[in-house]
Amino acid sequence: MTNQANYLTSQNGAPVADDQNSMTAGERGPVLLQDFHLLEKLAHFNRERIPERVVHAKGTGVYGIFTLTKDMSNYTIADHFNGVGKQTETFIRFSTVGGEMGSADAERDPRGFGLRFYTARGNHDIVGNNTPTFFLRDGIKFPDFIHTQKRNPQTNLKDPQAMWDFWALNPEALHQVTILMSDRGIPANYRQMNGYGSHTYSLWNDKGERFWVKFHFKTKQGIVNLTPEQADILKGIDPDSSQRDMVAAIADGNFPRWAVKVQIMPEADANTYHINPFDLTKVWPHADYPLIEIGELELNRMPENYFAEVEQVALAPSNLVPGVGASPDKMLQARLFAYADAQRYRIGTNYNQLPVNCPHATKANHHQRAGAMAGTQCPYNGSQTGGDASPNYGPNSTESALVEPSTFAEPALGLDGEADRYSRYNQDDFAQAGNLYRIFPEDEKVRLITTICGSLSQTTMDVQQTMVEHFTKADADYGKRIKQALGL
Repeated sequence: MTNQANYLTSQNGAPVADDQNSMTAGERGPVLLQDFHLLEKLAHFNRERIPERVVHAKGTGVYGIFTLTKDMSNYTIADHFNGVGKQTETFIRFSTVGGEMGSADAERDPRGFGLRFYTARGNHDIVGNNTPTFFLRDGIKFPDFIHTQKRNPQTNLKDPQAMWDFWALNPEALHQVTILMSDRGIPANYRQMNGYGSHTYSLWNDKGERFWVKFHFKTKQGIVNLTPEQADILKGIDPDSSQRDMVAAIADGNFPRWAVKVQIMPEADANTYHINPFDLTKVWPHADYPLIEIGELELNRMPENYFAEVEQVALAPSNLVPGVGASPDKMLQARLFAYADAQRYRIGTNYNQLPVNCPHATKANHHQRAGAMAGTQCPYNGSQTGGDASPNYGPNSTESALVEPSTFAEPALGLDGEADRYSRYNQDDFAQAGNLYRIFPEDEKVRLITTICGSLSQTTMDVQQTMVEHFTKADADYGKRIKQALGL
């Protein structure tokens, strides 16, 4: 007799005597509708996929440990940033941005760098990229921008005309375009690239003082990028090159590490600093706000189930904890809503009850109940699952009433100004793009021009001329070379 623990069962736990043959009316007869095991398998198979992410569809997930090496209590009450030597479990999802699930890893594309800290006071997510900037400063433009990066709705082909037309009409993208088209545009893998929180966040300490902060993750493996020729070959040989590289590294015990660093700006500086510190298209010069190393991130464990843990991980910048807050960054403000809402659509209203998403170092206690898939999937849940008899409203007068810990309240943020839809008043969209161009060595400048014009040449003349004007405003030599290469 086979041990019952090894029985093949249906989803309701009933033993399945035959999983190889459908039930038919006679040896050669049709299949019977009453073969509920066949129907269960086919019905589940039809539903094995959830909608893929609109952006960052293809990714690699890894668990790890963050070790704090510099106490940050002067800046924040956040538990994982207090106490030298403190270790916090992490999960990170790397990704390409524009491609679909089946796209190649070695595309010229930004790379997503989404990090979760499972802290004692809840999950803290930093959702960024391998670049410190982005194409836009205002989330209202994000759907339009992504439409230009995806497939043409009529031809279903990638559309250089749409891409460059949008960039020509939104010069704020020029800094990120220069990064993307440079030698930095195709990381060799996920281990050998930097990561950035990109957005400006806030920290606050136990004195009620607020600071603005940017997060940087500097690879300790050394940065390696691919040439276009190398990338084209690799895409054909192994479309899953970055995923395979990470799996092999972890299996070999070659655990990748990043130095975790921050830039800190006192709250009052934001009012007088010569650039808008909440503009996602800009970097903070290190001469003004130097990098401060605070810890190390090590990745050391692959997920057991890709779908459950990587495809269903629900990273969102709205996952903040006491001591870490948002900022007036317009792109961040939009993403505070959009990321979590995308997960509700893709996975369902109770996505935070999935093991990869629920808090591992504490318990979720709240009054939200019911909804699809409500249950006890997460071993770390408190009252969240509704598995006990606790009330689903608050405040309440029961012995188990949940307490609101006012000591964790964020200090008030002073706001002043007239509500309006402000345009690019006094914005310089060109200086930092020009600064970046000028630090490139000559051979990289040549490759940059070739890469840009290889794509830009496929667009209409008016788009080309507008882009030449933008490049020229960034740097005269930059624009001159683009113009010559396009034959304008």
